[in-house]
Amino acid sequence: MAFSPSNASAGLQISLLLSFFVAAFAGPFLDSFDYNWGQSNSQILNNGDLLTLSLNNESGSGFVSKNQYVYAKIDMNIKLVAGNSAGTVTAYYLSSQGQYHDEIDFEFLGNLSGDPYILHTNVYGHGQGDKEQQFYLWFDPTADFHTYTILWNTQAIFFYVDGIPIREFKNLESSGIPFPSYQPMKLYSSIWDADNWATRGGLVKIDWTQAPFTASYTNFNDNNACVSYYGTITSCNTPNSNLNNNGWLWQTLDYSDQGKLKWVQDNYMIYNYCTDSKRFPQGFPPECYVNNKY
Repeated sequence: MAFSPSNASAGLQISLLLSFFVAAFAGPFLDSFDYNWGQSNSQILNNGDLLTLSLNNESGSGFVSKNQYVYAKIDMNIKLVAGNSAGTVTAYYLSSQGQYHDEIDFEFLGNLSGDPYILHTNVYGHGQGDKEQQFYLWFDPTADFHTYTILWNTQAIFFYVDGIPIREFKNLESSGIPFPSYQPMKLYSSIWDADNWATRGGLVKIDWTQAPFTASYTNFNDNNACVSYYGTITSCNTPNSNLNNNGWLWQTLDYSDQGKLKWVQDNYMIYNYCTDSKRFPQGFPPECYVNNKY
């Protein structure tokens, strides 16, 4: 579950986030995002080409897209908090609202200097989550910007890092497994204090002498997205849309991408809910029996 500034239920968390004062970004972000939390800890730099979110001992910060989507391919270049980031979480995710919300999560769990970040992924369908996979990265995500992509289409949800697929969650709704398919979702990102769980199960706390903790963003791209206007009416099914240009809506992993996915999961996956027998002593969730490469 990605962050909101309370420990309430998921739907209430999102409602609380949206109740905060919202102000428009400047520069190229003007048409795409609003602040929804901690505006004083956010900055626009480089003539509007660079956005930063920061965390200090008073507040974190976050933004939310103006558009909402029903299926999308979204790219964002992110550079994570450098140095001792233990206890911090930088979240980047799609989410709808309400008790039975859908959600697609990238969460970056900070760590002590010299230790690797953990990339935490999760999927919620109609309020049902607990589908976590975690990875180390094969590079230092604090040294430069890297591209993190959510591809959500009719076939599956794909998580990409620098164009390399790290996770696939297939649409098995026909088998009774919840899948985000009709609720419009907005894009959120935030940085927040999660030292009760984020680093070594909460054993390592935030060192506030290192604050502010800052994540940076650039090159947002939602050109391949179905923007929702009226519920399920989107830019992809209006009379002026050209579905021939929306091949990503039916995209699957080709042979090359399947090999890349296997490479990541064999070498960098550190947790998979579908193999956690202690957590599921009575049997794994049903999708795990269809394909445990989720």
